[in-house]
Amino acid sequence: MPVEECVAYRDRPTVTWINIDGLHQLDIIEKVGRHFNIHPLVLEDIVNTGQRPKAEEFEDLIFMVLKMLHYNESSEKITSEQFSLVLGPNFLISFQEIQGDVFKTVRERIRKPKARIRKAGCDYLAYALIDAVVDHYFLMLEKMGEKIEHFEEQLPLQPTPEILQAIYDLKRELVYFRKQVWPIRDVLNTWQKAESSIIEEANKVFIRDVYDHTIQVIDTIDS
Repeated sequence: MPVEECVAYRDRPTVTWINIDGLHQLDIIEKVGRHFNIHPLVLEDIVNTGQRPKAEEFEDLIFMVLKMLHYNESSEKITSEQFSLVLGPNFLISFQEIQGDVFKTVRERIRKPKARIRKAGCDYLAYALIDAVVDHYFLMLEKMGEKIEHFEEQLPLQPTPEILQAIYDLKRELVYFRKQVWPIRDVLNTWQKAESSIIEEANKVFIRDVYDHTIQVIDTIDS
């Protein structure tokens, strides 16, 4: 959908979610920023994919940066993608580096006419997206846990240099995993303490819930 068509939804009373795949089309991002009054420094942070996860509160916007992670079982590597959110009074704009995400369940909920997510504000929608990202961390941990169990079984039977190297590589990926997840605690903590009118007090309990899940992920990585 062209940016100009999205602008029509800016001032509607209903909540609008605009998702932008790819950060290389700077002209589109600049247009979105101009039409939705997004500060130029925020736009710079969106296209700078080396950003550390963070949350910033503006007069009529909330900006958040997180990391969407994926575990490739064939290469046994974790890939990281920057995921940015801009929350306005009645709109949410998400920016992803590449096409494809972990939001299938969120989209399915939106399509159900009586779903809570259709009646709640953009802060609840943001919570649902972040919760999906954190839930995917648990799936990654499950897959990596299966690798650890496999190594525990193989090591006493066949302690080859290849298995030792694989264990070292997995440990390195877990350290990277923890480094990407750890700052999200601060993002969620800042978000739930924000005094913006965009965030409904009743929805802060959901933010605390996803914060607790993030702590669980970190504790599991450590163990």
